[in-house]
Amino acid sequence: MSLKDIQEEVDEWTGQFTPQYWSPHEMLSRLAEETGEVAREINHLHGTKKKKDSEDTKGLKDELIDVIFTISCIANEGGIDLQEEWERVMKEKHWGRDNQRYQRVGE
Repeated sequence: MSLKDIQEEVDEWTGQFTPQYWSPHEMLSRLAEETGEVAREINHLHGTKKKKDSEDTKGLKDELIDVIFTISCIANEGGIDLQEEWERVMKEKHWGRDNQRYQRVGE
């Protein structure tokens, strides 16, 4: 599934509601909240603070998907084609400007 497919699926699902997308500030708040939940899961997995027995059992994979969903909402509301932008950035930065920036495996 491509980023374009994900955006289309999100747009189709959110299209059944009114308003289809929250305001930009509400979506930014949601993204901050979801990112915090990713951080909390990573802390539970790799940090010293473990989950309490009473805490939700959602895992890192679920929280990452929530971030992707929210980013798709922001992009859709703003008319941004994430697939197109991903390909542009990979070409310009990763395969261009930043191609020699980091040490490669085996060097």
